[in-house]
Amino acid sequence: MLYDWNLRQFFTPLVPAHELELFLRDVVTLEWHSQHDRGRPFAETSVELIALWPRFAEAIAAFGPRFSETVTGLLPGMADVVRALHARGVPLYAITNFSHEFWPPFRAREAAIFDLFDDIVVSGEEQLLKPDRAIYELALKRFGLAGEEAIFIDDREDNVRGGEVLGIRGHVFRGAEPLVADLRALGLL
Repeated sequence: MLYDWNLRQFFTPLVPAHELELFLRDVVTLEWHSQHDRGRPFAETSVELIALWPRFAEAIAAFGPRFSETVTGLLPGMADVVRALHARGVPLYAITNFSHEFWPPFRAREAAIFDLFDDIVVSGEEQLLKPDRAIYELALKRFGLAGEEAIFIDDREDNVRGGEVLGIRGHVFRGAEPLVADLRALGLL
């Protein structure tokens, strides 16, 4: 877990204030967005959603081309954690639920962090999604790791449990300080 994803901040200027809660709850849902993370093109999903919610057409249409704006920045302390691990020579890998369309511009924008990673599995490119077992199996194989050689950090407990099934040590992210304590206990920091 490196970045804050904030749909409310992005959509506040695009959706009338009296409809924002409905929009975030019923329109641009995690279920709808997960289609992108599985590799489905935004051009398809947006047309379908606009057909269901035509009064929000402009806001829905903005989501894809401006997706990077929904990711509002690194979480406090996480840039330091990544840089410290890299400086110690700890190999860094990632598995991210991210659209194959939205990933390239976001990765380019955040190159200073992502260039420190040895490899990144992007769900939309692989058409696999955390916490599906297959994405962890693919990552371990591609990274050349056995499960017990890895630690997986995520803010969603179901994603962490998905990796633990394969012997990957899990850490449910609740902030940089608890993560640093765990990494120190493992001798990684």
